[in-house]
Amino acid sequence: MQVNITSSSTSLKTSYQHLNGVRGVGMIEILVTLVILSIGLLGIATLQLIASFNNVEALSRSQAVLVAEQVAERLRVSSVITQNGDRNVIDDAYVDASLYNFGNLSCGSDASEYDCFCQSFPATLSNCHINQCHPAQLAAFDAYQLSCASIQHNPNMNLEVTCNDSNTSDLTACSAGSRYTIMLSWPAAHWQHPTITNHSCDQLISNDNNCILMELFL
Repeated sequence: MQVNITSSSTSLKTSYQHLNGVRGVGMIEILVTLVILSIGLLGIATLQLIASFNNVEALSRSQAVLVAEQVAERLRVSSVITQNGDRNVIDDAYVDASLYNFGNLSCGSDASEYDCFCQSFPATLSNCHINQCHPAQLAAFDAYQLSCASIQHNPNMNLEVTCNDSNTSDLTACSAGSRYTIMLSWPAAHWQHPTITNHSCDQLISNDNNCILMELFL
C-alpha cells in the first residue's frame, strides 16, 4: 500500500497554520476586551472624582446656610428697639470686619485657625456665657463663636456681616431700617480647575469662590 506522504504533510501544515490563526484571533479579542474594560474603569474613576468634589461643595454649602441662620438669629436677639419704637438696631461692633475670621486675635503658632482659636477660649475676649457683657463685648463674643462655626468643616470659609446704612448723616454705622447682609464664602472646588467668577461672591476678578448670601432688616 502506498501512502501519500506529501498530501499528509500538506494537511498537517494547513492545520497548524489554522491553529496559529485561531490563537492570534483570541489574543486580539483579549486585547480589545482589555481596552474596553480600561475605558469603562476610567469613566467610573472620573465619576467618583466628580462625586467627591460635589460632596465637598455640598457640605460647605450646608454648613454655610446653618451659620448664616445663626448669624441672623444673633443679630435679632442682640437688637434693641429705637427711641421712637418703630425699628430695631444693633451695636456697631456687629459690622466691624476685624472681629470676624479672628482678625482681632493672634495665634503665635503654625496650628490651624480652628485648633489655635476654637479649641480653647481666647483670654483676650470676654466670655459672655459666664460674664456680664456690654453690647460691644457681646458682639465680639458672637463674632468669635460664629467664626469658629464657619470653619468647623471648611477651614477656608470666610464670614462677613455688612450693612447698607439707611441714614449716612448720623454717627451710627447701621441706623434704624438698614439692610444687613450676611455672606459666607469659600474657594470653589472644581475637578477640571476652570476659571469661573461669581460676581455675587468675588470682590476680585481673579477669585473663584462660592458663597451663601442672606439679607435681613431688623
